[in-house]
Amino acid sequence: MNELRLAFGLLTTLPVRLPKVTRSSAGWAMTLAPLTTAPLLVMVALAHWSVRHAWLSPLLAALLVVAAGNALTRGLHLDGLADTADGFATPRDPLAAMKASDVGPAGVVALVLVLLGQVAALELLLPWDSLTLAAGAAVLTSRVVLAWGCCSVVPAASPDGLGAMVAGTVPVWRAALGSLVVLALSAVAGWPGVVAVVVGLAAGLVLLLRARHRFGGITGDVLGALVEVGLLAGLVGAVLAV
Repeated sequence: MNELRLAFGLLTTLPVRLPKVTRSSAGWAMTLAPLTTAPLLVMVALAHWSVRHAWLSPLLAALLVVAAGNALTRGLHLDGLADTADGFATPRDPLAAMKASDVGPAGVVALVLVLLGQVAALELLLPWDSLTLAAGAAVLTSRVVLAWGCCSVVPAASPDGLGAMVAGTVPVWRAALGSLVVLALSAVAGWPGVVAVVVGLAAGLVLLLRARHRFGGITGDVLGALVEVGLLAGLVGAVLAV
């Protein structure tokens, strides 16, 4: 329960009293990260219900879900996405660019494209029962990617920060088991759900490999980028699988 509280405390704005943080508990918190999506999954279900009963248009419902999801995380993952994009784009010291307080052009473009993509994909998914389940699978997948980002074969890019705390704390078998559990659950949504998980994981792993090559490992910003990119890819995968 301490590790689950830590996961909610690190990844959401819910008023959770944080327990003592160790590398072991941090690793379990990253493993249990998919459970922190429960409030967002409820929001997706409510948005679907509102669309089906003509209370909201699909576009407005999608906007509200994306906005509420980022409010739930304080925009933490979006901040990581912007900083990671700036790190990829700079020709100089990428870690210095990621730590800068401002957001560069690459970060702004990444934010706009990812948010627009998430809203556009959700607009197409929310009117349908099975596709809403596939959207839920994409949400779960976006947090499963965190376990891969923290697996034992991925080092930290910097000696301090969240990345240094969680890097290498999740055994590969545990990350793989979490992925298989989410993949099995996604079968409820049929083929679109399965594709959402596979595409979301693939996109996250590609970004992780790129970050390891460019930065030398992970940072807290990279973990945030993994969540946002994994979510976008999962949602788009579900749309394309229809």
